[in-house]
Amino acid sequence: MSAHLHGLATALPPYCLNQAEVASRAAEIFGDRYPQFSRLAKTFETSGIEQRHSVVPLDWFTQKHGWKDRSAAYVAGAGALFIDAARTALNDAGWAAWEVDCIVTVSSTGIATPTLEARVLGEMGFRDDVMRVPIFGLGCAGGVSGLATAAALARGDAGSKVLLVVVETCSLSFRSDRLQKADIIAAVLFGDGAAAACISTDAPRGAHVTLGRGHQMTWPDTLGIMGWDVDDTGLGVVFDRSIPAFVAEHFGAATAGALAAADLTPARIDRYVCHPGGAKVIAAIEEAMDLAAGSLDAERRVLRQCGNMSAPTVLFVLRAVLDAGATGQMMACALGPGFTASYLPLYVAENMTERAA
Repeated sequence: MSAHLHGLATALPPYCLNQAEVASRAAEIFGDRYPQFSRLAKTFETSGIEQRHSVVPLDWFTQKHGWKDRSAAYVAGAGALFIDAARTALNDAGWAAWEVDCIVTVSSTGIATPTLEARVLGEMGFRDDVMRVPIFGLGCAGGVSGLATAAALARGDAGSKVLLVVVETCSLSFRSDRLQKADIIAAVLFGDGAAAACISTDAPRGAHVTLGRGHQMTWPDTLGIMGWDVDDTGLGVVFDRSIPAFVAEHFGAATAGALAAADLTPARIDRYVCHPGGAKVIAAIEEAMDLAAGSLDAERRVLRQCGNMSAPTVLFVLRAVLDAGATGQMMACALGPGFTASYLPLYVAENMTERAA
């Protein structure tokens, strides 16, 4: 039984942060306290990012913050993004909120219990018997893994309507107290955003996007490559400098395994849809998969306009690829804590009579 994409939407928070202005503010915060800042500052210009969006204004980052106010900002900001993305996706699918049978919520940049979908249940108009499936800890792989999980749940209950919402507020993890290189790189790369998708085994209207079965590869002894350190102040990013080199060396073999699991070959892939972790990571992915330099153009465009939003970023790329009219066999892929590569094959048909190969 096939799962199909009925609606897909993205959302950005209200505060747009220009990269040059962020670099200037970072220099004020770090410049006199972190001796290596001047050497790292050039990455603001070479990151491939022009702007990002945040749930809090730029002045928020000059103040001290602990768990309490970071969590309050997460609940408010992520909740608003959830509603924005979910409503737009439901409208795209032609679904009403009360029709949704299952909500999969993916978020790793804040902790809320009750979780986000419960907090917005009344405002959204979801049923009181809707199934809630919150997922935490997938990081940047959450968009692909979340979409695969939602598709699997839809296939398990034919005709049910599954809503996936992926929301991250990376900006709230900004740390000026640790003075680690990873915190500078995080200040260079990360922004906030959300995406939502409507999935069902019912045949959709219009363009036919069929979702395959997800695949993951977790490398042993790589826990220190990406993730969170947790302390009294909040979440502290773990972002190892080895990531681009690791991707260049290992991502190709992992992708070959994912293709084989889906009974596909590289020759049958018309478009990879990749999470743009950063400019160097995009280049490393192209190298690892023998793609022409610059071929991941939608990935670079999303990175330039929105930065790395963690989990929802790959769904921004998918939205851009679909809006450009691309069709055929695709493979969505992302890397996240674990260290894990997550994959999802999907087929985009031009009309309802086409079938996935």
